[in-house]
Amino acid sequence: MKWHHVQENWPAFFEAILDKWPEADEAELDEIDGDQRAFIAYVAELTGQEAADAREEIRDWLAGELPSDVVMDPRHDDHSIRLSGKFLPEGEEELDDDARYGDDEND
Repeated sequence: MKWHHVQENWPAFFEAILDKWPEADEAELDEIDGDQRAFIAYVAELTGQEAADAREEIRDWLAGELPSDVVMDPRHDDHSIRLSGKFLPEGEEELDDDARYGDDEND
C-alpha cells in the first residue's frame, strides 16, 4: 500500500497501527492526522529508534494488507470497478447493471 492510502483513511489504520506498535496512543495518533513525517517521528520516539530506522519499519509495515475498513471504502470499490472494465465483453460497461445482461440468475 502507499502512504496516500494511509493518509486518506487515517482513522481506519488505528487498529493496524496499534497491532504493530501496541504502545501507541490513539489520542496521539489522532493528532498526527496522517502526517507521514509526524508519524515517523512518533514511531522513532515510541520505539527508541533513529528516524531512518523508524521510516524503514513503517515502509515494511506498508508492504502489508490494507485494513478491511479501507478496502470496503466506496472510493476503493469504485476504482476497482473502473479497473475491471478491461475484462468486460464489448458493449458492456463496468458500471452497467448486471440485470441487463441476464447473468444475475446464474448463481
